[in-house]
This record gives sequence, C-alpha cells and structure tokens, in this order.
Amino acid sequence: MLWDVGNVIVRWDPRTLYSKIFPIAAERDAFLRDVCTGAWNLQHDAGRPMAEGIAELTARHPHHREAIEAWQSRWWEMFSGPIEETESAIKDLAACGVPQFGLTNMSHETCDGTFAMSPVFGHLRDIVVSGHHKITKPDPAIYHLACARAGFAPSDFVFVDDSARNIEGARALGFHVHRFVEPSALRPALEAFGLL
Repeated sequence: MLWDVGNVIVRWDPRTLYSKIFPIAAERDAFLRDVCTGAWNLQHDAGRPMAEGIAELTARHPHHREAIEAWQSRWWEMFSGPIEETESAIKDLAACGVPQFGLTNMSHETCDGTFAMSPVFGHLRDIVVSGHHKITKPDPAIYHLACARAGFAPSDFVFVDDSARNIEGARALGFHVHRFVEPSALRPALEAFGLL
C-alpha cells in the first residue's frame, strides 16, 4: 500500500489560511492564482528552500509582502486536521499486516511537522518526501525510488493520491491506483482490491 499525504491523510488547503487574510473571496482567489501559485509551491516540494522562494516572490510583488511571508510563517494554518476515513483504513490495514508506505510531494522543511499530525504515520514503514530528493510526482523517478526503498514492484502496490496527474503517472508505471476524491469511497476501493 502506497499513500500520498496531503488531502489523503491530512487536509491541506491554502484557502484555509488565506480566507483569513483576504476575507473577500475574489481577492483571495486572485492572490492564489497569480502570486502564491501551485507551480510556485511545487518548487518547495522539489527542494527549494521556502525562504528563497518567498524572497523572490516578494521582490516581484512587494505590495503583497505580508501575505506572501504568511505562506511560511503561518504555514500550519493551511491544515485542518487528519482525514478520519484514511486514518481508520491505515489502522485496519496495519492490523491485517499489510505493508504500508508513503510517497508525497512536500517540502523537506515541513514534513516532520506534518507527520506529527496523526499517529497513523507510525504505521508507514517508509515515506519518500520529494523535497529530500528534489524530484516530484509524477516524475517516474520518484515512483521508482519509492519502490526501490520499499522492496516492491509497482504492480505490488495500490497507490492512493488526490491528484489526477499523479494517479495517471503511477498507472502508466504499472501501479494499481485509486484517486482519492471522496473519503467515503476509500474503504470500498480497498475492499475491491482485496486489502480489507
């Protein structure tokens, strides 16, 4: 079993923080679309120091300095806790003796705090964090790395991720996959794979 982390095990959404900074939804959405974008954040997932990315962005958007700096200083306000359905599934899989691992696009600077959010991370034998290796999903290299460290082939894994791109990248390499959209659909999917 191979788990993504953000929005699979724990809920992460920049809007959770930026709704406090920009009470007007249109302003918040514009900021996240044009300033602190997903592509910009992916650089941190690929190993770029967050402070470096923030410095570059504030130089380009000085009028948004405080909001940009909040990306790091108030990072943990983007989380809204673990996802109960996933926690339950991980516990039950562990009770059944199913080997479980993690593969996440995440900054190396934030992974330890993220893994402290739920005791179920203790059931994962290994977690490959993109920021440590400077490779992000869906690059095939990071999937191969996860398999090599776990000692399993792609076809031995069910991979769960919320990103369609990451799911398709894994499927192309021979993983069994489940795209995490509705938490309530997770357990039936695992049952269909014969894991629970």
